[in-house]
Amino acid sequence: MILDGLHCSGMTGAIVFMLKLAIPPPAKGHEGGITTNPLLTTARFDQRHPLTSTEPTMLASNRFGFHPVLRQRLSSIRRDFEPQVDIQTPASLSCMASAFKSSAEPVALDLGCKQRIPATMRRAYQVNQSRQRWKHKATSRADDNRYLRKELERLKRERDAYKKRAKQAEAQLGAHRPASLVPAMDRKVELVHVTLDLFVGARISFRAVSRVLGVLAAPLGLAKAPCPQTVINWVTRLSIARLQEAATVPKIPLSADPFANGFIWIVDISIALGSGKLLAVLALDARHYHWHASAPGLDHVRPLAVAVAESWTGDSVATVLKALIGTLGRPVALLKDGGCELAKAADDLGAAGLGTRCLDDLSHVAANLLKHQYVEHPQFATFLSACGHVSQHLKQSALACLAPPKTSTKARFMNLHRLVKWADQLLQHSPPGAARAGSALAKLRGALGRLPSCKSFIGLCQRDAETLLHCQEVLKVKGLSQQTSEQCHQSVEALPPSSPVRRGFEAWMNKHLSVASELGLDTLGLPISSDPIESLFGVTKQHSQGPIKDADRLAVYLPAFCGKLSQDDATRVLEISVAQQQEVMGSVSSLSKQRRQVLPNPGSLVRLFEEDRHHHVALLAGSKNRSKSATISTLSNGYEVLQRACSAAVVDATIPLNSIAPATSTA
Repeated sequence: MILDGLHCSGMTGAIVFMLKLAIPPPAKGHEGGITTNPLLTTARFDQRHPLTSTEPTMLASNRFGFHPVLRQRLSSIRRDFEPQVDIQTPASLSCMASAFKSSAEPVALDLGCKQRIPATMRRAYQVNQSRQRWKHKATSRADDNRYLRKELERLKRERDAYKKRAKQAEAQLGAHRPASLVPAMDRKVELVHVTLDLFVGARISFRAVSRVLGVLAAPLGLAKAPCPQTVINWVTRLSIARLQEAATVPKIPLSADPFANGFIWIVDISIALGSGKLLAVLALDARHYHWHASAPGLDHVRPLAVAVAESWTGDSVATVLKALIGTLGRPVALLKDGGCELAKAADDLGAAGLGTRCLDDLSHVAANLLKHQYVEHPQFATFLSACGHVSQHLKQSALACLAPPKTSTKARFMNLHRLVKWADQLLQHSPPGAARAGSALAKLRGALGRLPSCKSFIGLCQRDAETLLHCQEVLKVKGLSQQTSEQCHQSVEALPPSSPVRRGFEAWMNKHLSVASELGLDTLGLPISSDPIESLFGVTKQHSQGPIKDADRLAVYLPAFCGKLSQDDATRVLEISVAQQQEVMGSVSSLSKQRRQVLPNPGSLVRLFEEDRHHHVALLAGSKNRSKSATISTLSNGYEVLQRACSAAVVDATIPLNSIAPATSTA
């Protein structure tokens, strides 16, 4: 119902509503999408007044919870008639009437009961909140969809660009792709270098090298892997190339000894192998500790001579050394072990005017000191017997991990510190007190034998051996100098002043320190260890050909393990001809070959004695064009004699290193 005007009468508590009825306008629900409910009606005026008879009305929803009342037509009342309705109005409705006086706009009221107003407002609030939540959700969804849509477009653009570049790269590769795959090693020198590196660096056998290359033949592009015999030939030629290269090494003489070649020669003889013994001579730079901060190794030495003989004496060793001095010049010093043959050879060189300084290997000196101290000890034999008893009873039991370390009988005192350390640790597993029968402690004590009775010997020997071992670690890594000698003096103070081990070690150290001072190496460090040549013998014996350790075969492979392997070495290997190799190996008798010829054929033993057994390997460094004359000019160690020779040879202006007037030897 539309209130067009509101008139207040003078009656108290009553309001007269002036109603103007008009024909309702047509509903526009089909245009705005608003649904109408024809069942909703007004406040039932036909029941309040007998003159009001209404027609059905249409109420439309405006989505806010209010239902505007459309105009109603009263058929029984005249158009110009204004009915007056006397309705009792409450105070709240009176206030609303006062508010309507100043309003010119029609106001829609629901003339129903007042109890329906709160429910309508609550419905409107719920609809409004639901609309706000829907708007917030729709906005967030729209933002997410917008971000995802942009990301999808970006990924599509990048994907299309990647596909385009991939097609271009494939087209370029197709245009420049070779007809066939290029092998990894297209030159033979590279194959030789890899083969030699597997033998020298990886230290595997000849057959293992061939098998490894066979496995890698396809990835490396090899049509065929080299056979074991080819590997043997290449290693043999590498040894020949190293000996030829040794003669071209530049000499850097020391300022204290300018007429020596600047190298320390390490000389040693291996144990008997078959019917021959092996002699090797290696060259080590006297300034090793100036260039390297570690102990000398196989990479730091150069092979000078490898020879095999039935036996070596002082004269035969001196003969080889004289030949090397005549070709390479006099060394700064000879580093050797305590063998009598090498000492005799040094004396022969001194008698011939070719003498030089002699250095005693530190490891052999320490072993000899322990030998002289404990070889006559009353418990030494008991200790060795007890170690053998323990090894025999522990190896085939659950306590096999406690077995003693293996030691060589010929060089027992070189590794005596390992044996006494093992014995001390093993005895600590057997504390005083009774052991339960059948327990692990009872089984261990049953295998110890007489070892517990050697505790005093073990304690003394371990004290001396560990002290010498600590000194060896210092001197081998840093060399003998003033600083390292002071460290060693502090270490040996743990031994009694009257100990023969202490007095012998201090005497050796003072003697060699004077040699270092003479050469000007007392601040730099003097090499005093022959470990490189000992390692060389061990490596060669381990990676030799065949089950029989033939001395001649080992002598041929020994120079290959010296020095660092480079691409130039592989090139020199290929430059050596078959004739040069046959010249070296042609007269060498092989024990493996003799075994195959004699063992299956009874009655052929005579062949072993008919063959000439004096043809052994003898490889010496030197130039091919140098004279092979056995006459070698003597070399002086005296500066005054050399100065007179220099003044007499002013016209020549050049004096060979091995053409000096004779003088006395310092050996």
